[in-house]
Amino acid sequence: MANRKLGCLSIFLFVALCASVFMNFVLAATAFRRLSGGGREEEATPYFRETIVQRGSKGSNDKIAVIVLRGLISSSLPGNVGDSMVDDMRMALQQARDDEHVRAVVLEIDSPGGEVTASDVIYNWVAKTRAKKPVIVYMDSLAASGGYYVACGGKYLMANETTITGSIGVIIQTLNYEQLFNKIGLASVVFKSGKFKDMLNGARPVTPEEREFVQSFVMKTYDKFLGIVARERNVPADLLRNTVADGRILSGKDALDNKLIDGLGQIEDAFAKAKELGNSREATIVKYGPPFSWSRVFRALGSAGASKIELTLPKQLVPQLETGRAYFLPSFYAP
Repeated sequence: MANRKLGCLSIFLFVALCASVFMNFVLAATAFRRLSGGGREEEATPYFRETIVQRGSKGSNDKIAVIVLRGLISSSLPGNVGDSMVDDMRMALQQARDDEHVRAVVLEIDSPGGEVTASDVIYNWVAKTRAKKPVIVYMDSLAASGGYYVACGGKYLMANETTITGSIGVIIQTLNYEQLFNKIGLASVVFKSGKFKDMLNGARPVTPEEREFVQSFVMKTYDKFLGIVARERNVPADLLRNTVADGRILSGKDALDNKLIDGLGQIEDAFAKAKELGNSREATIVKYGPPFSWSRVFRALGSAGASKIELTLPKQLVPQLETGRAYFLPSFYAP
């Protein structure tokens, strides 16, 4: 028994020694590379690593960058590089925009939408990138509401015939639990500085003034959304308001018929369109992914030896709308 313990300890110490040697080698190589650079100015380190999706012709350094926006759009969701997924999108678009070898960008969207401000921030970064190089938006299974809002920043919008898109509208919701409180004998006590300070308090009914105030806010935000769609798609706002901009969802085919997108196809067709608009038929298609991280490696090694199996459903599957926040979401996503 003692020999077995001694053997396990020896193996552990050997593995630890190897890991230490490897880490020191990496650190030494990094230091040497910095020193060998002398006084030369270092190039900016990319935020995201590139994975080749489709190799181009030899001798060509041109690239088409594929950036993926997937899941709920929210500043509360953590990012792989930045503090949030919104930061990740900004940094990815900036990397593509600043890379002189990137001739065009394919923004692949598979999202039901999300927070109003987060969607607007990403849309503006897409538009800034479009001003410098073509951005082709490919809508996957779902690019509705805030997902479509973001898509409007692209130069060319493409979807599958069966893509769910549209849902141009705004939603704010709260939960009224006054009757439940009455049944169990609870009461909410609020001290407020103004009559609107607790206007979404679920422990009491909404007053007519509060309802009018919130509805006015929703419609002003909707008008901004509508104005962006009208301007970007060159469709009169009144026409949109009286037809497809009433919150309804549309298939990709219906979206094309109503001029909300420019074409139908598969992701490969989006790649081809990017090469065409980027004037580089020989470009390599690269997909941006999270950078290498030692913490991710150690986490994977730790989980490999674990005997416990857990299944956690991502929050994006059942998004919980926070009270007091405005959202660009289809009605079927509101819990």
